[in-house]
Amino acid sequence: MPFNLFHKKKQPEQETPAIPPQEPHPETPSQPEEPAASVQETIEQPIAAIQEPPKENVTLPQEPSPETPPPSIEQKPSVPEAPNKTYLKAMPLRELSDLDSIKTEVQNGNIIILRVTPLASKSIEDVKTAVNDLFQFADSTGGDIARLGEERVVITPKAVRIWREKKPAPVSSNSEPLPTAA
Repeated sequence: MPFNLFHKKKQPEQETPAIPPQEPHPETPSQPEEPAASVQETIEQPIAAIQEPPKENVTLPQEPSPETPPPSIEQKPSVPEAPNKTYLKAMPLRELSDLDSIKTEVQNGNIIILRVTPLASKSIEDVKTAVNDLFQFADSTGGDIARLGEERVVITPKAVRIWREKKPAPVSSNSEPLPTAA
């Protein structure tokens, strides 16, 4: 079983030791014993009081009106369905025909990391065509697309944005040199 920081180990339940019956202390005078209530009766009385429903302000459910048909066994109660899960998938781009499956994955809400090296080894023009097609697809669906290094591209669905670091604008060579403190 793998180590899990968030899994609490069950503590073994400890049994409470039984209390032996106590004998009367020899110095105390013995009193005549009255029939005492058993422990079981003592426990059941408060529990019975708790279990009884309150008698006041009880509203009974009304019978369904003749206009509404009774629910049948076939009908399921309307429970909101859990949204589909989003997966991060790594896929190779081997041919231009792979674009359809990539687009379908993004439309299903998945994030795709696309390795373009297999197609680039065949044709750089096909890679340019594929990336342009995916860029237009991401733009039309409201998704996002970005390059990850030299051989990968990430494509996201509408609900996901790619963070891009803002780089300062390069200083042009035509401007005057900045004064230094020296």
